[in-house]
Amino acid sequence: MLPAVLALLTAIPVSIAEADESPPMMFMPGLYGPYPMTREASGTSWQPDSTPMDGIHHMSDDWMTMWHGFANLIDDDQGGPRGGTKTFSNSMLMFMGRRDLPGGDFGFRMMVSADPLMGKDGYPELFQTGETADGIHPLIDRQHPHNLLMEAAATYSLDVGANGAAFLYAGIAGEPALGPPAFMHRFSGEDNPEAPLAHHWLDSTHITYGVVTTGYVWGRVKLEASSFNGREPDQDRSDIETRHFDSYSGRLSYNPSADWSLQVSTGRLASPEQLQPNVAEHRTTASASYNHMSGNVQWQTTVAFGRNVPMPGSASDAWLLESAAILTDRDTLFTRIERVAKDELFLPDQPLSDRTFTINSASLGYIHDFELFYPVRAGIGGMVTGYRYPPALDAAYGEGPVSFLLFGRVKL
Repeated sequence: MLPAVLALLTAIPVSIAEADESPPMMFMPGLYGPYPMTREASGTSWQPDSTPMDGIHHMSDDWMTMWHGFANLIDDDQGGPRGGTKTFSNSMLMFMGRRDLPGGDFGFRMMVSADPLMGKDGYPELFQTGETADGIHPLIDRQHPHNLLMEAAATYSLDVGANGAAFLYAGIAGEPALGPPAFMHRFSGEDNPEAPLAHHWLDSTHITYGVVTTGYVWGRVKLEASSFNGREPDQDRSDIETRHFDSYSGRLSYNPSADWSLQVSTGRLASPEQLQPNVAEHRTTASASYNHMSGNVQWQTTVAFGRNVPMPGSASDAWLLESAAILTDRDTLFTRIERVAKDELFLPDQPLSDRTFTINSASLGYIHDFELFYPVRAGIGGMVTGYRYPPALDAAYGEGPVSFLLFGRVKL
């Protein structure tokens, strides 16, 4: 049944609008199949083909390489009694290389971050939960820093016909086939300097210490499966935490045109949380991203859903809508709207610790970019976030807190 469905999807004619699109001046093939590299995002995930590719690119007879990264300096002011303030920096630098081989391609991906410098307790973010700063207490109303080593993986793809390929992705650090592209790699969300509240429902596995993914590409369809270490990184953000492979996932991706990317995925994570080692989790996600180019305006929107089912425990859901629009070469507006069921807002010995609360948040931000020197750009921006939640949380969070971020960044 599945091969028949995939054959039907790949047989759908290309639209007239897509057929009329001019190919890019420099076609850079992807790591995992015979399609443009602009389709590839974090790990082995896909994004719309029409998504622009930032960074420094170089092509020679044998190799294609790319550098891409950013660094933000952020002044964070989270409102309400449980809010806080902090000035910190988050960052990412990625290097990727690809080499043609007879009948296939070899590639590697490397990504690092200076996030450990912000401290183990990360930065204030109302209603954010997940991971720990000391190995004893959970982080609540704070976003954890990412690790120094975010990805170190090798890839190999084998051509199968004109439109097909089988591929292998293996990394000591990397991202399994689960969820949409990680939030800092989605064009719709990459200008937002704050992690989504839905992070641990959608893309928290983007830093996994030990992962192998194998898959097959049929034109605009990709089916893949991963085996990996399901434990999220601990509070020591500069080490490499190897464990045996105890988790698995699968993902079906489909790009029906150059402007759309769809995925559904599911997986079982064994003992993902360090502080709850006896709790496994089943995760299911679905997402759709749409990218539109019109003159100087580029607009991308992502809608995503995630469900976590702890074993033992009760299921919880998260919804995310985020969008970014480049209005001119220098001005970008972005927004993020979320609805997340949170059951970790209070410690076990506190009142309300056994309750699940539905948190609604909405953010609106703006950034103005200017050229520093090629290929580095700088930007100055700001963001405001408001929240709605049940009255039972008023005593802890106040009535209607508002959070503000001011930030500057450099990007290549």
